[in-house]
Amino acid sequence: MRLGEGAKMQASINVTPLVDVVLVLLIIFMVMAPQMRKGPDVSLPKTEKPTQQGDERGRILVSIDEAGGLWVNDKQVAAEQFGDALRAAVAAESDPKVVIRGDAKLNFRQVRETMQAVEHAGFRGVGLIAKGRNAGARGE
Repeated sequence: MRLGEGAKMQASINVTPLVDVVLVLLIIFMVMAPQMRKGPDVSLPKTEKPTQQGDERGRILVSIDEAGGLWVNDKQVAAEQFGDALRAAVAAESDPKVVIRGDAKLNFRQVRETMQAVEHAGFRGVGLIAKGRNAGARGE
């Protein structure tokens, strides 16, 4: 470099730190995604061999909390508007699947009444979510 000459600019970008940050964010989201559930916290009943819960696409999650309150996805609904809330949650889904998460302290009667309300709303085939006996405190 001679006196009086300006320094040449380097036009290259170092991509390595960007890739590092993106990979760390990807790992964080992969770890946190299962924790970001819809609806209230319910203590799921334990079973010996729960089957695979399957794909969440097109799934409408109905939760029944300990007090018997009904939730469609993440919105609490009154029993009178339950059918309308289910139909609204379907929106444009071609093959919706309704899955019920009932608190372990509920009577089966309350879960069965919810299943009947789902059928009266026009949905066939209701799934139930449980966790294995050796699963953690909040499993799905």
